[in-house]
Order: sequence, then C-alpha cells, then structure tokens
Amino acid sequence: MPAAALKPLPTQSTSKRAVLMDLPYEPVVKRPLPPGRPREWYVTHNRRLKAMRLAIALLDSGVYVPNQARNEKIRRTAEAIGVHPPSDTTCHMVRALMRYAR
Repeated sequence: MPAAALKPLPTQSTSKRAVLMDLPYEPVVKRPLPPGRPREWYVTHNRRLKAMRLAIALLDSGVYVPNQARNEKIRRTAEAIGVHPPSDTTCHMVRALMRYAR
C-alpha cells in the first residue's frame, strides 16, 4: 500500500477517540482598551467589534450572502441579540465582512 494512502485526508479526524465539546462557551473576559489612542481609533475599533458580532449572528441565522443582508435585516438582528441599532457605516462593514469571509 502506498504511503500516501495511509495519510489521513485533511477533512478526516486524527483523534483515536471522540472529543467532547463543552458547550455553551463563555465569552472571553473583556480587557480595557489601551489608553492614549486618538478617539477615532476607539470608535473604529468598537465599530469593527459590533460589525463582527452582527455578521456572526446573521450567519448563524442563515443569511450567508451579503446582498441578503439589507440594513433593515441587520438592524432587526441587532435588536434580537441586544445590540444598539447600527449606523449605515456599520451595516456596510457587516456586508463587507460577510463578503470577504467567503
């Protein structure tokens, strides 16, 4: 038997026994943001975090394509997960994240 046939495919598990998942996961402990940055840095940083949370929530709800995620849909999702309604800029960023994650 050739050596390549013994090598597992990238999609196959190499563990000898089943790995148990301990769900649900707790969110990572938040750390304070670094001091001394310009205000615009903090605004952009928080906007990116919000866009990432919304993109994940949309993907979990079955919205996989950016053109399915209109501003209204993103704002309804924000309301559902308990996030303040996003601006048009943040909605645009959510669609960009969904586009480049493919």
